[in-house]
Amino acid sequence: MKARIENDILLLDREDVPEYKKGGSTVRNSYFWALRSIAGKAGRYGDWEYEPEVWLALRRMLLSFAESGYLGIRETLLEFPSSQVIPEVLRDAATWE
Repeated sequence: MKARIENDILLLDREDVPEYKKGGSTVRNSYFWALRSIAGKAGRYGDWEYEPEVWLALRRMLLSFAESGYLGIRETLLEFPSSQVIPEVLRDAATWE
């Protein structure tokens, strides 16, 4: 998922966050609700926002869903611009574009 940090807020590109689909995969829908539950802002038409206080929980969640094997690596890995430093707490679940 494309990610960036602005003003100490982690932003996930709205085009990359999972979609909730009624009658869809239980794992994907659970992933959607888990990510949404810790987001500071998760509107339908904007990027999802995460404050530094939840970054550890976000990392654990991303790694857990990645280890499950039900979701692809591109869905569970944060992709930062090459010009941005990845915070230590997120390094295990992130890379550069």
